[in-house]
Amino acid sequence: MNEIISFISQVGFPIVVSFYLLNRIEAKLDIMIQSIQNLSRYNIE
Repeated sequence: MNEIISFISQVGFPIVVSFYLLNRIEAKLDIMIQSIQNLSRYNIE
């Protein structure tokens, strides 16, 4: 039981941090994609 708790505490934190950072990056990428699409519309017109 202690081995399982130790494994989760060692591996769980990096996994949580990775998901948090990926979520933040994904939101920023969505904003950037929207901005690029808006720019391409202005360049075409």
